[in-house]
Amino acid sequence: MDDSPPTGDELLRILSALANPHRLRILGTLSVRRDYVSSLARVIGIGRPLLHMHLQRLEAAGLVRGTLELSNDGKAVKYYEATDFALTLTPETIRRALPTLTDKTEKKET
Repeated sequence: MDDSPPTGDELLRILSALANPHRLRILGTLSVRRDYVSSLARVIGIGRPLLHMHLQRLEAAGLVRGTLELSNDGKAVKYYEATDFALTLTPETIRRALPTLTDKTEKKET
């Protein structure tokens, strides 16, 4: 993530990704070391299909990144690691992000 403030959609993606206990556990684990799906599933204590879904949400929010590597036996293994990010959430951050929301539920005042 860069140092610019998030757009409204980016802010929603980040907050939504962080608003789940499994994803917080995944991110906390990956903040210590990178890991591959099977190992990470055992550490977190969830199944691989559910872990994949959570990793996709975290990756879409820019909080983790996955890289495909070849193991010694020639199998492709995807490793995940936490990205460097910092989010300062203040009323000002939210106010500045509002105009960039693409799914506006409030009517514009004229």
